[in-house]
Amino acid sequence: MPKGRPSNPSPSDLVLPINRPPTKVVRPATGEPRPTPDPTTFVVKHPSDGPFYDAIKAFNAKHGLHALPFPAPRGSENGGEPILTLQQVLGSSPNAANAINWIAANKQIVFHSLGDCGSLKGPATQNLVVDKMLADFNEGKDIEVPQFHVLLGDVVYSFGEVKYYYDQFYDQYRDYPAPILAAAGNHDAMVAPDTQAQSLGGYLRTFCATDFEVTPEAGGLARTAQIQPGVFFTFEAPFVTIIFLYTNALEDPGVIADGDIGNSQLVFLAAALTRLKRANYQGALLFAHHHPPYTLARHGWSIDMQTQIDKICDSVGLWPHADLAGHAHNYQRFTRLRSDGTQIPYVVCGNGGHNVQRLNATGGAVIRAPQLIQKASTANVASPLADQVTFENYDDKDYGYLRIIADAQQLRIEYHPAADGSAAKTPNDFVTVSLADRKLIHYSAPSLGRPEAAKQIVKIAAKSKRAGPAAPQLRGPGATRKIRRRRFAMKRWRVRV
Repeated sequence: MPKGRPSNPSPSDLVLPINRPPTKVVRPATGEPRPTPDPTTFVVKHPSDGPFYDAIKAFNAKHGLHALPFPAPRGSENGGEPILTLQQVLGSSPNAANAINWIAANKQIVFHSLGDCGSLKGPATQNLVVDKMLADFNEGKDIEVPQFHVLLGDVVYSFGEVKYYYDQFYDQYRDYPAPILAAAGNHDAMVAPDTQAQSLGGYLRTFCATDFEVTPEAGGLARTAQIQPGVFFTFEAPFVTIIFLYTNALEDPGVIADGDIGNSQLVFLAAALTRLKRANYQGALLFAHHHPPYTLARHGWSIDMQTQIDKICDSVGLWPHADLAGHAHNYQRFTRLRSDGTQIPYVVCGNGGHNVQRLNATGGAVIRAPQLIQKASTANVASPLADQVTFENYDDKDYGYLRIIADAQQLRIEYHPAADGSAAKTPNDFVTVSLADRKLIHYSAPSLGRPEAAKQIVKIAAKSKRAGPAAPQLRGPGATRKIRRRRFAMKRWRVRV
């Protein structure tokens, strides 16, 4: 990395950037052209949000809190389905089309995901996660390199303020060389009392621009604002389709439809699933949102939200292969066993940089996994409460992220803790789903070159053996050393294989 660091913007440059318009650009940009050192401090001082939370609690005690309205995504008019493709995200140049064709030809796509990455205390914890993720771009085979990143909400704390986007988002991902998409979390939507801020204001500027543009809050960094249609939409890439939902601004539970915000997301979800069902879509299907349906953290289950989702999935006859969420500041994985025998992983990854939270109370018993947390029931209960749910694994001590791989037959979700460091590429937890029958399976790993290399070594060794010690090609200085090196290589490959 270079010794110097590009000059940071001054706090005055970032306090009121909303008064300055974004700069339109021709093509999208991601990370900086050259790697830069990690940030060591925030540019804009972030005072305590305690007084704001006290005011919110007082208001809630008197009047109650409700879900907040949001702008209709582009393309959702008259019940339409907002759709964004990876090729659109990459831009209109021939290189974008070539990238999509390359992914399809190599029969696999990899991407990252995590939630709750915003931090109030400084960049140290976010640095741990992003540095670990950046190591995934250094691979022996390009097919293993991530093509995009999905944030699962709570990008900026505590109220999604525009002035904190540089410190909590742009600066943290300054070297991340791929597009970033985001579901909106409750902290991205909450509005601080007695302020003129608009719910989702910073999120919409950063992730839902109409064109490629550089926002003032990027502080001079290269990354352009994302062009998502809005807070809910369908994202399509080779081998995977992700349905983004917006679970609104309440701490709990998640809300996608009610009397205050209407049912536009339910209409969208039905339209998206119906289109995929009619097209006989064969790829991986994921749901991505902020509030988790199931969790053992202090946040509660969002049963009404999941019941609404279940009704549409059941009506259309199409269910996701996996569900991704954040909100709880740790990692948790659940398996939902439906009555038809299919299995859906529900993965919570909310330890992307914000304070990690323990699942057990201080001094309480450590939770053992796996364990059954809900038995299947034939009683007249909501559908999320009728299926068997198993708590499979968790990490409530470390920060981390998901690395997700999809091909034509399977979907694999890996969890990587930041503490493992950039030198480790073995996940601490993983799950694989068969796309055809939606059941958990053993992962069919790709070849990354070792079998081919082993064959070449065997071929060289066999040729050396046939030649014998007096073979002309082995005469002269160094011949004995060559034979020893080949034999040593053979032993190493036999051990590895």
